[in-house]
Amino acid sequence: MAIALSVNGTAHVLPAATSPDTPLLEVLRNTLGLTGTRFGCGLEQCGACMVLVDGEPLPACTAALDSLAGREITTIEGLAGPDGSLHPLQKAFAEEQAGQCGYCLSGILMSAKALLDANPNPIRSEIAMALDGNLCRCGSHVRILKAIERAAAAMRGERAGA
Repeated sequence: MAIALSVNGTAHVLPAATSPDTPLLEVLRNTLGLTGTRFGCGLEQCGACMVLVDGEPLPACTAALDSLAGREITTIEGLAGPDGSLHPLQKAFAEEQAGQCGYCLSGILMSAKALLDANPNPIRSEIAMALDGNLCRCGSHVRILKAIERAAAAMRGERAGA
């Protein structure tokens, strides 16, 4: 039986041979060619594979396809506008130089988007809590927090630091 998915607003029908317990991450990267979502630990411990499912963060490394039918999946490729314009989070991460190696950033950006969609004015401890499932080993945590604060301000129509 074919499996239908909606990823970044586009409907996809996977071949009938696709197993319903196939991890979403495998399909995103190997079938759909969406390689921005990264494999990290494979155990839901690092957040490198974080995507949004119906607006909520979900590790794609263990999410089985059969649990995702009828739900909207958003990957890092779906964060930018349809015209390619960067999301305020992407702009803020660049402006704050919030990434070093960048391996973890797609997952962090997706967790941050879920936070800002739910809470447009988070305090720093709320940001840190929202990122609890995301690991960054480069030590750029302070810049990441600043970038999310900057993006939140921009999304509220304010200047950063205002």
